[in-house]
Amino acid sequence: MKRTIIAGVVGLLSGFFLLAFLMLFAGDTARSAFGASASALAGESEPQLMRKSLKNFGDDSVGSADAQAEMDAVPAPTAAMAPGMEGGSGGMEAPRLRSTLKKGRGGGGAEVDSNADAAREAAPSRSWFPETFLFEPLVVTDASGAATVPVRVPDRLTRWRVLALAHSRSGAQAGAVTGFAGTLPTYVDPVLPPFLRAGDSARLPVQVVNTTESAVETALKVEAQGATVEGGSRTVRVPARGSVVEYVTVKVEGPGPVAVRATLGSADAVVRDFDVWPTGRPVAQSRGGTLAAPRSLSLTGPVDAQPGSERVRLLVYPGALGVLRSELTSAGAREGTGDVAYALLLAGRASELLAALGETQSAEALKTLTSAKRREAAPQPVEGGVDVEAVRTALSQATQRALRAGRAPDVATAALLAEGALAHPNNPVLARLGERLAATVAAAQLPDGTCQGGDGWTLQRLLVATADCTQAVNAAVGTPEGKRRAALFSARATGALERNRSHVTDGYTAAALVASGAVTGTLRDDLRAQVRGAVKSREAGAAYLPVEAGVVDASGSTPSEAEATALAVLALEGDAQAPLADLGASLLAGYQPASGWGSGRANRLALRAVVALFREPLPASVRVVLERDGQVVTEGTFDAKALRELLALEAPAAGSGGAHTWTVRAEPAVPGLGFSLALAAAVPWKAESQGGLELAVTGPTEAKVGQPAEVVLQASTPSGLALELRHGLPAGVQVDPASLDALVAEGKVTSWDSEDGAVTLQLPPRGAGEPFQARLRVIPTLAGTLRGGASSLKVLSRPDLVSYVPPTIWAVR
Repeated sequence: MKRTIIAGVVGLLSGFFLLAFLMLFAGDTARSAFGASASALAGESEPQLMRKSLKNFGDDSVGSADAQAEMDAVPAPTAAMAPGMEGGSGGMEAPRLRSTLKKGRGGGGAEVDSNADAAREAAPSRSWFPETFLFEPLVVTDASGAATVPVRVPDRLTRWRVLALAHSRSGAQAGAVTGFAGTLPTYVDPVLPPFLRAGDSARLPVQVVNTTESAVETALKVEAQGATVEGGSRTVRVPARGSVVEYVTVKVEGPGPVAVRATLGSADAVVRDFDVWPTGRPVAQSRGGTLAAPRSLSLTGPVDAQPGSERVRLLVYPGALGVLRSELTSAGAREGTGDVAYALLLAGRASELLAALGETQSAEALKTLTSAKRREAAPQPVEGGVDVEAVRTALSQATQRALRAGRAPDVATAALLAEGALAHPNNPVLARLGERLAATVAAAQLPDGTCQGGDGWTLQRLLVATADCTQAVNAAVGTPEGKRRAALFSARATGALERNRSHVTDGYTAAALVASGAVTGTLRDDLRAQVRGAVKSREAGAAYLPVEAGVVDASGSTPSEAEATALAVLALEGDAQAPLADLGASLLAGYQPASGWGSGRANRLALRAVVALFREPLPASVRVVLERDGQVVTEGTFDAKALRELLALEAPAAGSGGAHTWTVRAEPAVPGLGFSLALAAAVPWKAESQGGLELAVTGPTEAKVGQPAEVVLQASTPSGLALELRHGLPAGVQVDPASLDALVAEGKVTSWDSEDGAVTLQLPPRGAGEPFQARLRVIPTLAGTLRGGASSLKVLSRPDLVSYVPPTIWAVR
């Protein structure tokens, strides 16, 4: 059975095709998803895009003939429409889109038609509840302007809204919003919290609704997988056009997922789920390595882990191509001067790097970003490759940020941005910026050949900064003046580095000098030997370059281990004695798709290192197996065709207390795959104070649903330190924003943030002997015996200094 709705608007001139955007979402989600545009399309508060009377989706009178008549009767768009539409400057008739939605079930769920068959023998379980279930960014109509889009309607019983936006080849635009209801004659809806904690006992409401003209008396049954339900079977009577609320008690023992199934006779059945959180303190340990061979490693789990809290997670990271694809998508969203410089450099060299790794289609598509002749073209994403439009957006954002940072840069900023800007020779704006930045760096060279420097600088920092400056100036050799400038700068810098060779006592500085290209010959070989001697090994075949105490980068910050390891790879490239594959394993295992390797400088160096090491393509399919003491815990298949090329495996790991041997293997073995294995558990909380931090929390002895309760927080802290106080709340307990805003107004709290199960307060520095005390109001929304989370107080500048208060139990009536 089909139902026809008016999803779009517009009459299209015969022979033209329509490109349409179609989206279906629940209730008022339109406003949050589209803001003013959705309001305008719906004819609410904003200037109307169009006016249209809507019919119920389940109304049988809306057949295809009626739908056509309704479309023909749609008023023309207002003058606010784009030029070329009727009522606009062009006078063209607006495009029309007619879409047909097929009635469906999500997981065997609700019928769209409100006249659902109440005589079904058994009700399939409703279990699919997305808020948006259709997103079609490109629907092409036929010559008459019509398109059919089959959809599967979710199990959510609500009113759905359909948004359609359309344009023709000539540029005419229009849009419309319509809707339909998804409901049942009688249905059941358990109201679940977003989470419970292990050991909680909660009284949960179950709503039963009757939309018919007759009273209904039927059996109600509530059961759960992963929890115990008390009072789950009974008979309910619901008046005509009415509803009742029943209550059941759900008890949860250990952490993990819980699925609650509520059945209303033969009329309806629904399955909803929530997570049970552990009540203990989370502890974790991890190992990483490469899958060039089976890797066995020892992990010692806590012997006092709470039952059900032990879990293991294995992440398998790709070779160079996968990391490059991921970074091309993610790098543009990061901020900071180092990240901007990295995004520019990545976009400028992406085509070259992809081609070197065998991704020729994406490489050709990315040439449109830097080609002077084709820069205005609109490149399309390559299937299974790189999202070229995302790279275009990232490049545009990075360019704007680089121009702002490059207006009056200091030498450090100029050295950081120069190479990235110069990676775009066909972009006149960036090319000029890069040339100016390189000249700024060259002008900062001192007579002794070093670059930068200042009060408080160590010689070690000055040498690293000089290496960075050399690399920046050498990037600008595209003109005769640039070549002359680079040759002069490099000669002076090399002399300075040779004179200070005896002061290079750590592996990081030695690697930075070699990787910059500022040293050659016997000096380079000598420094390489120093880097090799500084490299350390881990189990599972990984190696890394540690950062010694007091060593800093050119900015004066302590470099990360990932940055140091990447520099070691670049410094030792081509060295037959170097453990390059093991160094690369550490880089792959330390990669995170959202943040890369942690900073713009580290990302730039680590990506260069990974591309240099792992150019070989991955097999089409790799089986990855995780074992504990010879027994398989979990396994999966690594698909090299996946865009982000990341495999995540997670499984329960009960019985992992004490020392156990874990084995990770790939079939076949692949040097270009890195892995990260993490074993997590929860242990009992213990009160703990560090660094003079003392925290006390007093909660209500008894609370009532819907009535405010008070929580008192007290702390004794050292003076002059900014602090963060995080208080764990039981399930269903919400904070009162007014009481928190009052604390901010009083100056006791700098800012606050709340989430499910916790509220976090940022505390300003306090005077000597000045205690902290705050009262905040909370409102319970769930009855039962509920466990809160632990509370913590930490120094923002010293995250290792933390004091904990164990969680308490709330009795809520």
